[in-house]
Amino acid sequence: MKNLVLALDLPDASAALAMAERLRGIVPWMKVGLEVFTAAGPTLVRELKAMGFKVFLDLKFHDIPNTVKGAARSAARLGVDLATLHHAGGERMARAALEGVVEGGGGTMLFAITVLTSQTPAEAGLREEEVPLAVARKAMEAQQWGLAGVVCSGQEAAAVKATVKPGFLCLCPGIRLCDEAAGDDQRRVMTPAKALAAGADFLVVGRPILAAPDPVVAAREVLAAMG
Repeated sequence: MKNLVLALDLPDASAALAMAERLRGIVPWMKVGLEVFTAAGPTLVRELKAMGFKVFLDLKFHDIPNTVKGAARSAARLGVDLATLHHAGGERMARAALEGVVEGGGGTMLFAITVLTSQTPAEAGLREEEVPLAVARKAMEAQQWGLAGVVCSGQEAAAVKATVKPGFLCLCPGIRLCDEAAGDDQRRVMTPAKALAAGADFLVVGRPILAAPDPVVAAREVLAAMG
């Protein structure tokens, strides 16, 4: 099954579950991010798992190692399939998170956030040509720390895959059906086909599906674009 992830960036559990129900059997993964998790909490994750979805918990853990270890342990106990932490937290934090997953029963992949797709190169303190190199370096370090993958834009996926050992994964937000951001806050965007060709393993799509007149039609359009 294609690894399309719907970003449930919605205000509450009712809206999130209604959208998930519409797309059950079409989209295999649901992303639970800061907005809806703050509103609905762990119960939403449990309900999505009960519906048969893979769940990506995108809380971008970044704290002292012991705190992140506990958060990762809790995520694993919830049955989360994939969770994120900031590369900037460093090796000790990443390894603590891995220990937490083991203590929680395992089964949760941990991905490092590299450079947010909402950031321009200047906002990230980089020149445009430096972004792929910076992301690839972070990916190499994340793999050395034992993480399963990184979050990056499709524009950096090829550089990551050229740097890391086989089996290391790329999850790419900022996916759009055209090459422009359409006025939203994403800056480094890419189409599904181009992102997959560059080496993306997971595509995260939110607004192009959520804001569509018919989310089911929009989701099918993204899946078709994935080839």
